[in-house]
Amino acid sequence: MMNFSVYANTARFDNQARALTEDELHRFAPSVFATVAHDSRSERFQPIPTIEIIRGLAKEGFAVVGARQSGTRDASRKDYTKHLLRLRRLDGKSYEVGDTVFEIILKNANDGTAAYDLMAGLFRIRCKNSLVTQIGTLDSVKVRHTGTPAAIQGKVIDGTYEVLKTAETALAAPQDWGAMQMRRDEQMILAEAAHLIRFGENDDSGVGRAIKPEQFLTARRQDDKADDLWTTWNRAQEATIRGGLRGVTRDERGQPRRSTTREVKGIDQDVKLNKALWLVGERMAELMGQRRAAA
Repeated sequence: MMNFSVYANTARFDNQARALTEDELHRFAPSVFATVAHDSRSERFQPIPTIEIIRGLAKEGFAVVGARQSGTRDASRKDYTKHLLRLRRLDGKSYEVGDTVFEIILKNANDGTAAYDLMAGLFRIRCKNSLVTQIGTLDSVKVRHTGTPAAIQGKVIDGTYEVLKTAETALAAPQDWGAMQMRRDEQMILAEAAHLIRFGENDDSGVGRAIKPEQFLTARRQDDKADDLWTTWNRAQEATIRGGLRGVTRDERGQPRRSTTREVKGIDQDVKLNKALWLVGERMAELMGQRRAAA
């Protein structure tokens, strides 16, 4: 299975930003436009046309700036498969490198492979020509493809506003977590959690044993060397999702072999890992806040 993705080169962080048009969106993620369910679904399955949700969110000021669709070997499913969209308010606001921007992340499929899932996401701007680093996928609102069309539509609308409320708390994280200085042992707890989230307890490939938890703390840029919770968490998150960690494994003959972790590109794995990492960050912030209050 392959995943196809795009982050529109028009979705800049200066005054030249614009959204993907519906023609562009149809080219990158045609399943967004499915208005009926795949033939494999029963009558109980109610399709949720993503394009109608997009048009509704447009009225709230949100525009599609990125799209990804899962590939399939079954040609009959290509117009129904799982897709992931990123929506942002293009309000003319001027951003600087290092700023954090809130986006809505929308996942859906009309072939039974995914519920409608609306999430809040944070992205860290690396340069103004649209390059960003994802730094979190927060709690989501899921809507199953069952019930009357009117009931489903109502749940989707309600879920949208729930996610918008989440953003207010999420956007406070850079400032709040940035004020919390971490001791080395606290950083290692975060690194060990990221290591477990990325590789799990049963890593058959051996890569997880070759990669050490402290590698998740390595700064990839000069401005990522601070020891506050926000910067440290960003380093661990990028190492988890973007990959690039190097280690040495052994082949079946016991010979050393260099290995490098790959970037996470699968839609479900991306979302799962980001949610788990965000939860770790939140819990760490709570513990550090309690420690500071007791000091």
